[in-house]
Amino acid sequence: MFESLESLRRLSLDDLEAELEPPEHLAKAKISSEIGLTARRFLAHSPFACVASASSQGADCSPRGDGPGFAKVLTEKALALPDRAGNNLADTFRNVAQRPQLGLLFFVPGLSETLRVNGQGIVTDDPGVLARFEPTARPVRLALVVGVEEVFFHCGKSIIRSGLWETHEMLTAAATLGRDVFALENAERPKADVNAAIVRELLREGYTNEL
Repeated sequence: MFESLESLRRLSLDDLEAELEPPEHLAKAKISSEIGLTARRFLAHSPFACVASASSQGADCSPRGDGPGFAKVLTEKALALPDRAGNNLADTFRNVAQRPQLGLLFFVPGLSETLRVNGQGIVTDDPGVLARFEPTARPVRLALVVGVEEVFFHCGKSIIRSGLWETHEMLTAAATLGRDVFALENAERPKADVNAAIVRELLREGYTNEL
């Protein structure tokens, strides 16, 4: 029975090496230090990514999305992501300011394979970089620029196992009880500070006017 993290046996790096098989040669050989033609094509059609970062306060993984090709390839060693309206917590930006290492995972809807990009990031308001992004009703004021160190495609086993791109009406209804997750989470708090109707209206306004 699980009690706490402290109650578990913590495996060391040596333990992991003994437990796991060595990586296949092809798995290691596929890692590149530059954005190649196939990766460029994938990025040009990707509308969504997850960005992992960390600081001395902890780790974070943030979703980023926009139209296909929202991440712009600046050179074979750099790409840029626009900062669109969000929750203004700016977790990724705050982390990068302290510790620049980043891991990014790009998706193309319907494809099982994903693209992984690892490197070091900076946050910039450079006009030349911001001009690369298509103008919208809410102009891009900041960009996350990633100096690429590793680029490689990840096989689609996890996407296939999860059935991610299949229709999941039953899962959606079960996960939300037919409501929205923010209203449900708010109701769990000992002293809910905002009622469900206000939460729904805030979401509606954000999804309508702040994309």
